[in-house]
Amino acid sequence: MKIAVLGGAGAMGALYGGNIAEVEGNDVTLVDVWREAVDAINERGLKIEEMSGETRVILVKATTDPKQVGPVDLLIVFVKGYSTKEAIRNSFPMINKQTTVLTLQNGPSNVNRIIDILGKNQVMAGVTVHSSTVLGPGHIKHAGWGTTYIGELDGTDSERLKNILNVLTKTGFEVVSTNEILKISWQKLSLNVCALPLCGLLRFYSGELLEHKGTMELMRGLLQEIVAVAQIEGISLDFEERWEAITKQLKLAAGARASMLQDIEKHRKTEIDMINGAIVEIGRNNGIAVPFNNAMVWMVKSLEETF
Repeated sequence: MKIAVLGGAGAMGALYGGNIAEVEGNDVTLVDVWREAVDAINERGLKIEEMSGETRVILVKATTDPKQVGPVDLLIVFVKGYSTKEAIRNSFPMINKQTTVLTLQNGPSNVNRIIDILGKNQVMAGVTVHSSTVLGPGHIKHAGWGTTYIGELDGTDSERLKNILNVLTKTGFEVVSTNEILKISWQKLSLNVCALPLCGLLRFYSGELLEHKGTMELMRGLLQEIVAVAQIEGISLDFEERWEAITKQLKLAAGARASMLQDIEKHRKTEIDMINGAIVEIGRNNGIAVPFNNAMVWMVKSLEETF
């Protein structure tokens, strides 16, 4: 299968793109605007450090120019949410009528951003709880394992879903198809809403959030608000089930540096608008008070202003 990974030199794009490239029969290209990382991957290969201590160097193509790639069977999207629309428009040379576009980004709102440009028929959604950290250009650390879910937006068990599931499963990752991908996207959003801004603001590793009464209470407050907002969107989230899942995932990724923490450390714009900001917007439009999420947005944006 001919595959391009958009945002392919970043932490998650490189993790998935590199592992897919190792599967025989796949023609993979990592596409990214980060020229230094693209050059490093082409010159020295992509270096992935595993949690076990093993280090692999994967030979995979990388480019900053979608025109060099041409139309692909599958385009996997890992760019930051605020760049989604621009990145998809710039990817037109890689997209034809047969191309499936699979978003594995943070936040279910990215699905709608892509649909606005391409329509529903070409778009699939996915959720992953793997975590990865950029150590340098063309060099990442695989910091946490978890299940990846993919599904058609209409819940059907399509042939293309089976084909993509087969490709991703051969990487060795646990990949599951689901007919409830939008609900699972909201479940992942609940983890991000609770953990990402706190990790970024406090400079905490993921597991440290579980070590302090203050952060535990803050996360419970943030979770209560997203459960209420999800209900407005027709998504039923159970508070206790979500709380147990979130704390379990934070334990599994105890030593991981959350994506928002990585962005703040590098003085980059964060995805706060796509994470807690999405909860604030829905709450405001429907008369639901979300003071905890409002506070996270205000604080992260204030911090960004100092960059």
